[in-house]
Amino acid sequence: MRLLVIDTETTGLDPKQGHRIIEIGAIELQHRRPTGRTLHLYLNPERDIDVGATEVHGMTWDDLRDKPRFADVAHEFVEFARGAQWIIHNAPFDVGFLDAELARAGLPTTGEIHADVIDTLALARETFPGKRNNLDALCERFGVSNAQRTLHGALLDAGLLADVYLAMTRGQETLTIEMSTPGAGAAVGAVAELGAGRRPLILVQPAADELAAHAAYLEALDRESKGRCVWLSLARANAA
Repeated sequence: MRLLVIDTETTGLDPKQGHRIIEIGAIELQHRRPTGRTLHLYLNPERDIDVGATEVHGMTWDDLRDKPRFADVAHEFVEFARGAQWIIHNAPFDVGFLDAELARAGLPTTGEIHADVIDTLALARETFPGKRNNLDALCERFGVSNAQRTLHGALLDAGLLADVYLAMTRGQETLTIEMSTPGAGAAVGAVAELGAGRRPLILVQPAADELAAHAAYLEALDRESKGRCVWLSLARANAA
């Protein structure tokens, strides 16, 4: 499934009060890896930006007056986003704004464009009930560096969310072995025949960045569980 991690910045909190999108950032993932394809749009909202919103993302209307309107680039967004599973933090917020912009441009709703939406805020609340689950908190929990995030930005936040989502859902991907497309950059260590009529078993050696990401995830899990990460405890015992 093609995944798109999407974030928006806006003039305010409620599209029903006429607030508009001023920035869209989207990052494409395939086989749980970034493909390098992104979409990043700054938009002229055709209205003032609330002071509170400017304090969050740092932009004013004067910064955006020379940017295209949403209607001018809407088809670019629709074509990039069509058919993908969208990953959004607090999805009702962004989807509500996107639906309002699409309706204003006379285009299909988000439900007619995407395959599905995963709300990472809802997922985090289910996984970590009673804890802070905003993006900064999740970055800290999963060892994702957000040092550069002094202000919100749609593409920056989409990149952080992509890392958080992959860390949060690691281990949930399918166990089916795809013969034609092992993970990009993965080294095939060996192929063992299991007998007539049986598919060969592909042994895949993890890359260095995958090992580092796994170690960071275990450390974050150990901190979150107050030292009760069994896998890490066993690894430490075997190393001793």
